[in-house]
Amino acid sequence: MNCQVMNTSSPSPSSSSSSRNPIPNSPLKLLGRTVCYSLSHKTNRCSGIQIGGCHEIVYLPKNCVVRKYASGWSDAKQPVRYPPRALVASESQGLSSIPIIGKEKIGVLLLNLGGPETLDDVQPFLFNLFADPDIIRLPRLFRFLQKPLAQFISVLRAPKSKEGYASIGGGSPLRKITDAQAEELRKSLWAKNVPAKVYVGMRYWHPFTEEAIEQIKKDGITKLVVLPLYPQFSISTSGSSLRLLESIFREDEYLVNMQHTVIPSWYQREGYIKAMADLIEKELRTFGNPEKVVIFFSAHGVPLAYVEEAGDPYKAEMEECVDLIMEELEKRRITNPYTLAYQSRVGPVEWLKPYTDETIIDLGRKGVKSLLAVPISFVSEHIETLEEIDVEYKELAIKSGIEKWGRVPALGCEQTFISDLADAVIESLPYVGAMAVSNLEARQSLVPLGSVEELLAAYDSQRRELPPPVTVWEWGWTKSAETWNGRAAMLAVLVLLVLEVTTGEGFLHQWGVLPLFH
Repeated sequence: MNCQVMNTSSPSPSSSSSSRNPIPNSPLKLLGRTVCYSLSHKTNRCSGIQIGGCHEIVYLPKNCVVRKYASGWSDAKQPVRYPPRALVASESQGLSSIPIIGKEKIGVLLLNLGGPETLDDVQPFLFNLFADPDIIRLPRLFRFLQKPLAQFISVLRAPKSKEGYASIGGGSPLRKITDAQAEELRKSLWAKNVPAKVYVGMRYWHPFTEEAIEQIKKDGITKLVVLPLYPQFSISTSGSSLRLLESIFREDEYLVNMQHTVIPSWYQREGYIKAMADLIEKELRTFGNPEKVVIFFSAHGVPLAYVEEAGDPYKAEMEECVDLIMEELEKRRITNPYTLAYQSRVGPVEWLKPYTDETIIDLGRKGVKSLLAVPISFVSEHIETLEEIDVEYKELAIKSGIEKWGRVPALGCEQTFISDLADAVIESLPYVGAMAVSNLEARQSLVPLGSVEELLAAYDSQRRELPPPVTVWEWGWTKSAETWNGRAAMLAVLVLLVLEVTTGEGFLHQWGVLPLFH
């Protein structure tokens, strides 16, 4: 039987999406029901409706989004993102939609960045950050310099970073907030008759992911749901944490036999969208003329090459997230102008644009007088919200002519948000150990699920070639003097570090900067 494709998607309010070539119409089979999809030129999304009679197995196009109504399938509401090149599996496997707990010990592992809790923690925290190959990825020839380079950069940046942390109370509140979120999530799960234990694993500071895994083993957890606290997936955030888990799992017999699944992103969930809309609506009321306020979504940036060369879905997911929040606000008759920009760039290479600081200046030039900042990629307060947004960007906005400034708080332990995370965990339980990213047939929920290894293969197949934020090995003239100067400076640093490491002598050793590498 032939499938009739119906493309009913409407243009996205976001202006940043770019058109792509059309994709041949193909069916997608899901639990005995079938949808057909096609790509919208204006929104870069796949849209479909439920139809019958298709029984083919197909590959999904990259960055395809299929959306689901409670009553069927459509092109609006509640989008479900499927990873690129995900293969539909056979019909033989049937899974219950009701979590089966019984004698199983259920665990939930929350993953987050981590942050220094005191000023003395700042430099070692920065070392851990820059020692991560996903933050600074060196070419193979220079990989032995990863730790010396991280030590060098962390020592140089520590004084400036300490000033920032001192301005917000002497340390990051991230651990305290994440611990509180874990406790509230545990309570919500138990209230929903799912007696699970919730653990926190930080990437760059205590409690480290390794510490959380050890506790999970001591508690005898048999089924684990891995939940990164990043609404949108990025190679440099969720991807980095999952790669660490991948290496830990591979080397531990207990973990190899422990069933698990991962919820890599959840920006599209209804509870999260409503919670964000609630906070925005509440803050808009604090302005004298709420309808004239520009809603300014500020997301953490990533190097442009992550998206264009490595296939990071972060930009597409971020734009989709903003669209969904604005759609929810429009239902409430809130139709304010809005924009999306990216903050926190480092190094001389190009990052996702538009940049937050440049956009604020541009809005001031255009006569915008009221601005409401929304930290869209953060669910906890930390240095980038409390210092970068609340201090640096606020001062820049006032200097640029913006008279009224507001900022939406991070979600924290907001009850709608926590309850929705609990629902996401519950929805994933039937698939723990039974479904991976390649098995779309079992996926009825709104959460894209999968094993650590297969998610990494789907989301970041080119991770070994991933360029770092600070490029140190590319040569040739560029249009940017800043880029060229940055490369020359980094080359000089590398030469000095080679001499330091190979000879064991030099000014860095004399200053005690490299005591660990004698």
